[in-house]
Amino acid sequence: MPAGAQGDFSTLDAWLGWLETAHPVGIDMGLGRIGCVREAMGLRFACPVITVGGTNGKGSTCAMLEAILLAAGYRVGCHTSPHLLTFNERARINGEQASDAELLPHFQAVEQARAGLREPVSLTYFEFTLLAILHLFASRGLDAVILEVGLGGRLDGTNIIDADVAVITSVDIDHTQFLGTTREAIGLEKAGIFRAGRPAIIGDPLPPESMLRYGDQLGADLWLVGRDFRLQTIEGDRQQWSYRGRSVSHRALAYPALRGANQLLNACAALGALEALRDRVPVTAQDVRMGLATVELPGRFQVLPGRPSVILDVAHNPHAAAVLAQNLGSMGYFPFTYAVFGAMEDKDIVQIVATLKNDIDHWCLTDLPTSRAARAESLASIVREQIGMDGENPATQRSTAPDTVADAPATAGQPASGLALGGIGRSVKATPDEARSVRTFHSPALAYQDAASRVTENDRIIVFGSFLTVAGVLAHRRLQQH
Repeated sequence: MPAGAQGDFSTLDAWLGWLETAHPVGIDMGLGRIGCVREAMGLRFACPVITVGGTNGKGSTCAMLEAILLAAGYRVGCHTSPHLLTFNERARINGEQASDAELLPHFQAVEQARAGLREPVSLTYFEFTLLAILHLFASRGLDAVILEVGLGGRLDGTNIIDADVAVITSVDIDHTQFLGTTREAIGLEKAGIFRAGRPAIIGDPLPPESMLRYGDQLGADLWLVGRDFRLQTIEGDRQQWSYRGRSVSHRALAYPALRGANQLLNACAALGALEALRDRVPVTAQDVRMGLATVELPGRFQVLPGRPSVILDVAHNPHAAAVLAQNLGSMGYFPFTYAVFGAMEDKDIVQIVATLKNDIDHWCLTDLPTSRAARAESLASIVREQIGMDGENPATQRSTAPDTVADAPATAGQPASGLALGGIGRSVKATPDEARSVRTFHSPALAYQDAASRVTENDRIIVFGSFLTVAGVLAHRRLQQH
């Protein structure tokens, strides 16, 4: 039981509930507090550790590394964040989520070490749970550990472990209040996971100069995409690609099972990391093929089976929105695209909407269950401004069509408000003047229900933005299926 806490801490939910308020703020950058507890726990790894940072593509790259190493027969631990539906997603051993029973002793070990310090410190939710998962991994005699950076790099909790190989997937503008407002500033923060004399794999084709300078001054072994390793494709061939590194080449590789235009770059960075570790965890071309063919990761341009097409994507910054727009454009023709969108208030929402406004016809905007989220009405104002829809124009007021829910009061099971052009429904063919709508809702589930009630089987629904947006829709669909 945590020092000073009361209640039953025999369940994982009890620990996680306590951690929600155990530290004064949710994000508290720095390695001092977590480093003290790590030392008290004696956390060390004999196996290679791969730490993956970057603005976008971290989770996908971790998933590919994990899948390839598992295909090669290695015992692998993989820590990612945040989770979509259950906390256990953050801790995978040999491809399986750790159970509550497996995790509990390691939460207790963290608390014992924390409370036993001469001057006890408090830890954030991320820091405490990261230590517990690292302690679990250290107890299992693994062959490799993969860590996804939570935020930035230099001051992120994962940086208490000296990575044998560091990977940076991409650098773009995000989390500016913590990392800076330019690519140069953000790149320098992300380069903080580099170590002297150890490989640093940079998968961004245009890395910030600050990152390269830091790596050179540190004495890291910089691997640059396009110089030290590269992907090669044949024009017109969307079935195969090749990897060429410093001393390893893999030809006739199938495209990764993860969909999206950026996934080849992520796969290339993953293979660069594995080439750098080839003396410790060698993999064959067949291991690579099997891993890329079987890799799975929910919420990364995930196209659900069935019709209408439903796409889930945790794109929540302008760079990810641009990739999402490219991916949507490659899907072919759909009469209408419905978007379920919710985002945190600190994101560049204007640029996200501007990037995707030409790909989306109907916006179902949602509140999210956190004080950090932008309100749906605020999102609606931005969308209306970007698409040229005047909120005061009578043509854009709430629809009175019987097949919409725009006029219903904001009660359970109903939208917070609705703004529609003409009341487009399942059986109504929209005219050009009725081709766009903006509606707001209290939850992702309600927003998704509205989109699903209006869409035809030839249309598509894209659920994107915060992890909480995708998680809300996934949870709703799971509930409906059961």
